[in-house]
Amino acid sequence: MIPLRPLGVGEILDGAVSTMRAHWRTVLGISLIVALIIQTTVVLLQGFVLKGVDTTALNDPNASVQDVLNALRSSLITGGVAGLIELLGTIVATAMLTMVVSRAVLGRPVTTGEAWQDAAPRLLRLLGLTLLLPLIALVIMGVCALPGILVAIAGSGVTGGGIAAIGILPGAVVSIWLMVRFSLASPALMLEKQGIFKSIARSAKLVRGSWWRVFGVQALAAILVSIVAGIITLPFSFLAMALSGDGGTNFLSGNPGTYGWTYFVVSGIGSVIGSTITLPISAGVTALLYVDRRIRREGLDIELARAANVPGYAGTSAGTPADSTTPGG
Repeated sequence: MIPLRPLGVGEILDGAVSTMRAHWRTVLGISLIVALIIQTTVVLLQGFVLKGVDTTALNDPNASVQDVLNALRSSLITGGVAGLIELLGTIVATAMLTMVVSRAVLGRPVTTGEAWQDAAPRLLRLLGLTLLLPLIALVIMGVCALPGILVAIAGSGVTGGGIAAIGILPGAVVSIWLMVRFSLASPALMLEKQGIFKSIARSAKLVRGSWWRVFGVQALAAILVSIVAGIITLPFSFLAMALSGDGGTNFLSGNPGTYGWTYFVVSGIGSVIGSTITLPISAGVTALLYVDRRIRREGLDIELARAANVPGYAGTSAGTPADSTTPGG
């Protein structure tokens, strides 16, 4: 799927798409199954729970403090549950798709069952890693905002709020820097069978000296994925509003509790299609960026060529496929 040498930005993006094309049954099958499970659960949650939540108080300047707090609590609970479901599904898809990409780099096919067998033992560690990284960012920003929070508690709310806002800015910068530094921890965990903290340290080592390049590739991939997702899901959102009668009015009112089943189902179909296409691209770019960093720092291309039995590379006997070899091995 990729040339066995240091990769350019275009080759990383093209490699992710080429993997999806070459192994479309496995790749799209994994992302479709995961997206269906996620969106079906979310739609049921929206239809049975969110439909009864009244959040109009959030947009009502005359609402009482208690009404605003109740609406905010209900919105956060339902949104948090939906977000957790999406997070779990994304973790499973990312883990399996990373294994597919690692085989594709060597030109080897992999079935959905094989991807699951390879990924399943490390899902809990990947979940822990995925939860730990944003927690680190929140702690950093919280510490930076702490002086302002203390001033606000002491009685000077306006001054404290200003100090907290100023403090959050450097905290956000440090958090972004660390998140990029640790952005290759997931493929390191999956492919090298590392623990959570060793994967973070491994990512920091691989990214060292190339922070801006890694940031640029990840940012470009995120922008492209967002554009593709928007192109796919936006028509379904308009269609959902059109088919759900007064859905447009309900949408503008900002109260999801007034949406109907038609809106939830049609928009959910759009989300399924969007996730099916974008999940493999995101996972592929991260995995190939990890491979590229190992090629540049550790000469992984030579190991990959040997594992793939490329003529002219010693170390692997002809006719011995070395099926267990992956870019993380």
